[in-house]
Amino acid sequence: MKPFKIYLYVMAFACLAITMQSCKPKKMIAKSTPPAETEAKPVTKPAPPAPAPVKAQPAAVKVIPPDFNFKNIQFDYNSAVLRTDGIQYLDHIADEMKKDQSARFILNGHASSEGTVSHNMQLSIDRANAVKQYLVNAGIDGSHIQTKGYGAKKPIASNKTEKGRQRNRRVEVKLIK
Repeated sequence: MKPFKIYLYVMAFACLAITMQSCKPKKMIAKSTPPAETEAKPVTKPAPPAPAPVKAQPAAVKVIPPDFNFKNIQFDYNSAVLRTDGIQYLDHIADEMKKDQSARFILNGHASSEGTVSHNMQLSIDRANAVKQYLVNAGIDGSHIQTKGYGAKKPIASNKTEKGRQRNRRVEVKLIK
Protein backbone atom coordinates (compact mmCIF):
# COMPACT_ATOMS: atom_id res chain seq x y z
CA MET A 1 0.00 0.00 0.00
CA LYS A 2 2.96 2.27 0.59
CA PRO A 3 3.90 2.36 -3.14
CA PHE A 4 0.31 3.28 -3.92
CA LYS A 5 0.42 6.26 -1.51
CA ILE A 6 3.65 7.46 -3.05
CA TYR A 7 2.09 7.18 -6.48
CA LEU A 8 -0.91 9.26 -5.29
CA TYR A 9 1.34 11.94 -3.81
CA VAL A 10 3.35 12.19 -7.00
CA MET A 11 0.17 12.47 -9.09
CA ALA A 12 -1.32 15.11 -6.78
CA PHE A 13 1.93 17.10 -6.93
CA ALA A 14 1.98 16.91 -10.75
CA CYS A 15 -1.65 18.07 -10.99
CA LEU A 16 -0.93 20.94 -8.62
CA ALA A 17 2.10 22.01 -10.65
CA ILE A 18 0.11 21.97 -13.89
CA THR A 19 -2.76 23.88 -12.32
CA MET A 20 -0.49 26.52 -10.84
CA GLN A 21 1.21 27.02 -14.21
CA SER A 22 -2.08 27.55 -16.05
CA CYS A 23 -3.46 29.95 -13.43
CA LYS A 24 -0.45 32.21 -13.47
CA PRO A 25 -1.55 35.85 -13.80
CA LYS A 26 -0.69 37.63 -17.02
CA LYS A 27 1.46 40.67 -16.85
CA MET A 28 -0.10 43.91 -18.02
CA ILE A 29 1.80 45.74 -20.69
CA ALA A 30 1.51 49.46 -20.38
CA LYS A 31 1.07 51.32 -23.63
CA SER A 32 3.19 54.32 -24.05
CA THR A 33 1.56 57.55 -25.10
CA PRO A 34 3.21 59.55 -27.82
CA PRO A 35 4.81 62.76 -26.65
CA ALA A 36 2.73 65.89 -27.11
CA GLU A 37 3.81 67.97 -30.04
CA THR A 38 5.06 71.38 -29.20
CA GLU A 39 5.46 72.74 -32.70
CA ALA A 40 2.58 73.20 -35.08
CA LYS A 41 3.14 71.49 -38.38
CA PRO A 42 2.27 73.40 -41.51
CA VAL A 43 -0.98 72.34 -43.13
CA THR A 44 -0.37 70.54 -46.39
CA LYS A 45 -2.91 69.84 -49.04
CA PRO A 46 -3.53 66.16 -49.58
CA ALA A 47 -2.16 64.87 -52.83
CA PRO A 48 -4.77 64.64 -55.55
CA PRO A 49 -6.05 61.12 -56.06
CA ALA A 50 -4.35 59.17 -58.76
CA PRO A 51 -6.42 58.94 -61.92
CA ALA A 52 -8.44 55.79 -62.24
CA PRO A 53 -6.86 53.22 -64.46
CA VAL A 54 -8.31 53.26 -67.91
CA LYS A 55 -10.12 50.04 -68.65
CA ALA A 56 -9.66 48.62 -72.06
CA GLN A 57 -12.86 48.92 -74.03
CA PRO A 58 -14.15 45.53 -75.08
CA ALA A 59 -14.30 45.07 -78.78
CA ALA A 60 -17.64 46.10 -80.15
CA VAL A 61 -19.85 43.07 -80.47
CA LYS A 62 -21.11 42.90 -83.98
CA VAL A 63 -24.78 42.06 -83.94
CA ILE A 64 -25.70 39.93 -86.88
CA PRO A 65 -29.29 40.50 -87.95
CA PRO A 66 -31.40 37.40 -88.38
CA ASP A 67 -31.57 35.89 -91.84
CA PHE A 68 -35.20 35.11 -92.55
CA ASN A 69 -34.58 33.96 -96.11
CA PHE A 70 -35.38 30.31 -95.50
CA LYS A 71 -35.48 27.52 -98.04
CA ASN A 72 -38.35 25.08 -98.18
CA ILE A 73 -38.77 22.08 -95.90
CA GLN A 74 -39.35 19.03 -98.07
CA PHE A 75 -41.64 16.05 -97.33
CA ASP A 76 -42.02 12.53 -98.63
CA TYR A 77 -44.90 11.36 -100.80
CA ASN A 78 -48.24 11.29 -98.96
CA SER A 79 -46.59 12.13 -95.63
CA ALA A 80 -46.68 14.96 -93.11
CA VAL A 81 -43.85 13.46 -91.06
CA LEU A 82 -40.69 15.57 -90.90
CA ARG A 83 -37.74 14.05 -92.71
CA THR A 84 -34.54 13.48 -90.78
CA ASP A 85 -32.54 15.53 -93.29
CA GLY A 86 -34.77 18.54 -92.50
CA ILE A 87 -34.33 18.47 -88.71
CA GLN A 88 -30.95 20.22 -88.72
CA TYR A 89 -32.33 22.90 -91.02
CA LEU A 90 -35.36 23.37 -88.76
CA ASP A 91 -32.96 23.89 -85.84
CA HIS A 92 -31.25 26.62 -87.88
CA ILE A 93 -34.64 28.22 -88.60
CA ALA A 94 -35.51 28.15 -84.87
CA ASP A 95 -32.18 29.78 -83.99
CA GLU A 96 -32.77 32.57 -86.50
CA MET A 97 -36.34 33.10 -85.26
CA LYS A 98 -35.10 33.43 -81.67
CA LYS A 99 -32.90 36.39 -82.69
CA ASP A 100 -35.99 38.55 -83.20
CA GLN A 101 -38.73 37.55 -80.77
CA SER A 102 -41.16 40.08 -82.25
CA ALA A 103 -41.07 38.67 -85.78
CA ARG A 104 -44.11 36.77 -87.04
CA PHE A 105 -44.12 34.01 -89.62
CA ILE A 106 -46.49 32.07 -91.83
CA LEU A 107 -45.92 28.45 -92.77
CA ASN A 108 -47.40 27.69 -96.19
CA GLY A 109 -47.96 23.99 -96.73
CA HIS A 110 -48.04 22.52 -100.24
CA ALA A 111 -48.58 19.14 -101.88
CA SER A 112 -47.96 17.59 -105.28
CA SER A 113 -50.89 16.94 -107.61
CA GLU A 114 -51.10 13.23 -106.75
CA GLY A 115 -54.29 12.38 -104.87
CA THR A 116 -57.60 14.14 -104.48
CA VAL A 117 -57.96 17.88 -103.99
CA SER A 118 -59.35 17.48 -100.46
CA HIS A 119 -56.64 14.96 -99.49
CA ASN A 120 -53.88 17.26 -100.79
CA MET A 121 -55.38 20.24 -98.97
CA GLN A 122 -55.44 18.34 -95.64
CA LEU A 123 -51.94 16.98 -96.28
CA SER A 124 -50.57 20.49 -96.88
CA ILE A 125 -52.20 21.74 -93.65
CA ASP A 126 -50.78 18.78 -91.72
CA ARG A 127 -47.30 19.48 -93.12
CA ALA A 128 -47.45 23.13 -92.04
CA ASN A 129 -48.66 22.10 -88.58
CA ALA A 130 -45.84 19.54 -88.25
CA VAL A 131 -43.27 22.28 -88.90
CA LYS A 132 -45.05 24.63 -86.49
CA GLN A 133 -45.07 21.98 -83.77
CA TYR A 134 -41.35 21.38 -84.20
CA LEU A 135 -40.59 25.11 -83.96
CA VAL A 136 -42.79 25.52 -80.86
CA ASN A 137 -40.98 22.58 -79.24
CA ALA A 138 -37.70 24.34 -80.11
CA GLY A 139 -38.78 27.39 -78.09
CA ILE A 140 -40.55 29.63 -80.60
CA ASP A 141 -43.75 31.32 -79.43
CA GLY A 142 -46.60 29.56 -81.21
CA SER A 143 -48.67 32.75 -81.34
CA HIS A 144 -46.06 34.20 -83.71
CA ILE A 145 -46.55 31.42 -86.25
CA GLN A 146 -49.53 31.00 -88.58
CA THR A 147 -50.16 28.02 -90.82
CA LYS A 148 -51.93 27.80 -94.15
CA GLY A 149 -52.46 24.94 -96.56
CA TYR A 150 -52.58 25.38 -100.31
CA GLY A 151 -52.81 21.77 -101.46
CA ALA A 152 -51.54 21.45 -105.04
CA LYS A 153 -52.66 24.98 -106.06
CA LYS A 154 -49.22 26.68 -106.07
CA PRO A 155 -46.60 24.35 -107.55
CA ILE A 156 -43.02 25.58 -107.97
CA ALA A 157 -42.15 22.81 -110.43
CA SER A 158 -43.95 20.66 -112.96
CA ASN A 159 -46.13 17.91 -111.52
CA LYS A 160 -45.49 15.86 -114.68
CA THR A 161 -42.12 14.55 -113.43
CA GLU A 162 -41.22 12.86 -110.16
CA LYS A 163 -38.48 15.41 -109.51
CA GLY A 164 -40.99 18.25 -109.91
CA ARG A 165 -43.53 16.56 -107.64
CA GLN A 166 -40.83 16.11 -104.97
CA ARG A 167 -40.09 19.86 -105.05
CA ASN A 168 -43.81 20.63 -104.66
CA ARG A 169 -44.13 18.60 -101.43
CA ARG A 170 -42.95 21.40 -99.18
CA VAL A 171 -43.56 23.93 -96.45
CA GLU A 172 -42.42 27.51 -97.03
CA VAL A 173 -41.43 29.65 -94.05
CA LYS A 174 -42.19 33.31 -94.75
CA LEU A 175 -41.79 36.44 -92.64
CA ILE A 176 -45.03 38.39 -92.23
CA LYS A 177 -44.38 42.05 -92.86
